[in-house]
Amino acid sequence: MADPLSADRFLAALLAEGVRVQEHPGWRTHNRNHKGPWGPVHGVIVHHTVSKGSAYTVELCRAGHSTLPGPLCQGVITKDGVLHLIGYGRCNHAGGGDPDTLAAVKAESYGVRPPVPNVGNSDGIDGNARFYGWECENLGDGKDPWTAEQLDTIERASAAVCRAHGWSAKSVIGHLEWSDDKPDPRGFAMSWMRDEIAARLGTTPTKPPTTPAPPPAARYEPYPGKAFFMNGSQAALGKASSVFTQMGNRLIARGFGRYYSVGAGPKLGRADVNAYEAYQRSLGYSGDAATWPPGPTTWDKLQVPNT
Repeated sequence: MADPLSADRFLAALLAEGVRVQEHPGWRTHNRNHKGPWGPVHGVIVHHTVSKGSAYTVELCRAGHSTLPGPLCQGVITKDGVLHLIGYGRCNHAGGGDPDTLAAVKAESYGVRPPVPNVGNSDGIDGNARFYGWECENLGDGKDPWTAEQLDTIERASAAVCRAHGWSAKSVIGHLEWSDDKPDPRGFAMSWMRDEIAARLGTTPTKPPTTPAPPPAARYEPYPGKAFFMNGSQAALGKASSVFTQMGNRLIARGFGRYYSVGAGPKLGRADVNAYEAYQRSLGYSGDAATWPPGPTTWDKLQVPNT
């Protein structure tokens, strides 16, 4: 039982353990803390993602989906063994779990594995408040191989958190050991992974601290501000930018191509304005809220590629 590490201490612990880290923009404050407590924490839960493709997996875990908003974990471990930091604080990864499992993890008193859980996500106690979580890129079908780099990073990252808190390897469990309706991680035994973590905790880190990788470039064009689209109180028709080309292409892809006679181009035109206003109306906006210029909410939903 412990207060969560600060984001800086969390990162420092990972680097000191030799974990290859990639920090994603805003990870320190991307969380679900407004939905419930974060802490006290008692351990780490390991998951598989049932997904393929590192970029897709990271974005899925960062943003979540309509029924499970992100972030879905503190870190995503991709096939190449990189730990992607996408959130920090309460994250939607653990759901409900068995209080007997929690008691065994807190006391670090079990044998090869914690007691078999008798409750699951819908009727268990809140694990999102109590555990750090790693989502690991894997199809979870028992056939998709775990790479040596992934397994090494699961070991190192879990040991880093345990070392920082003074926990043993018995504070690291799989999702299947927390909830009776979860199968992950599938493809390796958590008892074996705990043995690896325990061996590591019996030694000092074998790799020197590493420098975190630079944040990746934003996938989508950030909202450039109202002034970018305006000239005084009039639309800045004729202003040229590659952003307008990408915006027009996205509007066409979303079904508003009827406003364009020759396709999208770099010069802002009336077709762009009319198409964007129609797009805003399709989202339920009306009146002044559906008129030019774009606002940050509809712009982010359009997902204009970064140029």
